[in-house]
Amino acid sequence: MKASWEKIEKNVGVLEVKVGTERVTEALDKAFKKVAAKVNVPGFRKGKVPRSIFEAKFGVESLYQDALDILLPEVYVEAIEEAGIDPIDRPEVDVEQFGKGQTLKFKAKVLVKPEVTLGDYKGLEIEVDEVTVTEEEVNEELNRLQQRHAELVVLEEGEAENGDVVIIDFDGYVDDVAFEGGKAENHSLELGSGSFIPGFEEQLVGLAKDAEKDVEVSFPEDYHVEELKGKAAVFKVKLHEIKRKNLPELDDEFAKDVSEFDTLEEYKQDTKARLLERKEKDSQVAKETAVVDKATANADVEIPAPMIESELDVMIKEFERRLRTQGMTLDIYYQFSGQNEATLKDQMREDAEKRVRNNLVLEAISTAEQITVSDEELDAELEKLAENFQRSTEELRSIFASNGSLEGMKGDLALKKTVEFLLENSKNVTASA
Repeated sequence: MKASWEKIEKNVGVLEVKVGTERVTEALDKAFKKVAAKVNVPGFRKGKVPRSIFEAKFGVESLYQDALDILLPEVYVEAIEEAGIDPIDRPEVDVEQFGKGQTLKFKAKVLVKPEVTLGDYKGLEIEVDEVTVTEEEVNEELNRLQQRHAELVVLEEGEAENGDVVIIDFDGYVDDVAFEGGKAENHSLELGSGSFIPGFEEQLVGLAKDAEKDVEVSFPEDYHVEELKGKAAVFKVKLHEIKRKNLPELDDEFAKDVSEFDTLEEYKQDTKARLLERKEKDSQVAKETAVVDKATANADVEIPAPMIESELDVMIKEFERRLRTQGMTLDIYYQFSGQNEATLKDQMREDAEKRVRNNLVLEAISTAEQITVSDEELDAELEKLAENFQRSTEELRSIFASNGSLEGMKGDLALKKTVEFLLENSKNVTASA
C-alpha cells in the first residue's frame, strides 16, 4: 500500500491511496464467503455454491461493495498512520479504481486537527489569593452542621417565620384556569429555601396554623414550562402545620455526637484544617484554569465545527452519567426542564468550544516542549485507578488495552503534565484587595 497526503486548505487535505491486487483479491474472497452464506442457488446448499457458478450467475461485480466495505476501513487507518495525519471527521472517499485483478485507488478528502500558532505561554502572570480560614468561616460551617442536626418541633401557636417548615395545600390558577402541576396537598416547604417561584415563600411568612391566603406571583420569563413563562398566577394556599427547628447546643456533647473528637475546640480545629485543605485545592484549580486560559488567549487557532460537535456529544454523555447518579435519566430531565438535546447542546456549546481550544493549545505546547508520558508514569496512574476500583492493575491494563483507552489515558496524563509545566513556568502575583 502507498499513501500520499496533500494539504489543500487550512485543515483540509487529500489523501491518495493505492492498494495492491493481492489485498483486493483477499477482500473479494472474504466478500464471497460472506455473500455465499446467505444466497440461494438452486442445486446447492447455502454457503456451498462454487465461486465460478456464483460469479457466472450474479457477476463478480456483485461482490465489489462488500469487498470495499471490508478493505477500505483497514487501509484508510493504515494510510493516515503512514501519512502522519490526525483526522477529526469522517472522510469524503472517492474510489477511482477497484475490480478483480486491479489495484484499489481512492482519494479521501480529510478534515484534520487545526494547526495552532502558539503565543507566549511561559512566564505568564497568575493572580493568587492568600489562602486563609477565618473564625467566621469556621462558625458558619458549624452552623450549617447545627442546622442539619436540628429537630423539627410542631408549633401549636405562633406565626410562620423564615427557616420554618410548613405543611400546605395549594392550588394554582392562571387567568382563573387551573394549570397542570399547580396543585398539591400536604406539601412540605421550608420557607426561605427558594424552592418555589420567587415571591411565593415570602407571602407565607406571618401566617398561622389553619390560615388561608391567595398568593399572587409571576412565573419567571425563563421558566421551564413554555405556557407559563412570564404569566401572573394565583395560588390558593391553606397552611396546616408549622414546624420550627430546635437547634442543638454547640458544645462538647455536640462534637462527640457528630465526630470522633471529645471537645468542641478539637472539632473546630479539625473543621478549620478541612476548610483550609478545601480552599487550597480550589486555589490550585483556579491557578490551573487561569494559566491555561492565558496561554490559550495568546494562541491562534481556528476550531472546525465537527470538533465542537464531537465534544458536545462527550459532554452530553458526561451529563447523562451525572443524572444517573441522582436517579434520573436524560429523557426525564428533558421532560422536567422542557428542553431537548438541541437546546441542551446550545447551552453547552460555549464550554465545548473552550474545552476543544484549550486541549488543542495544550497539545501544541506539549509537542513544543517535548512533554511525554513514560511507562512508569502510566503504570502509576493505573495503580491509582486499580486502588479506587478495587481491581488489579493487570486487569485494568488489559481492559484499557482491549478497548483502545491506553493511548487516551497517556494523552490525558500528557495534558496534565503540560498544565503543571505552565504553572512551574508562571509568575504568581498577589491579588489586590
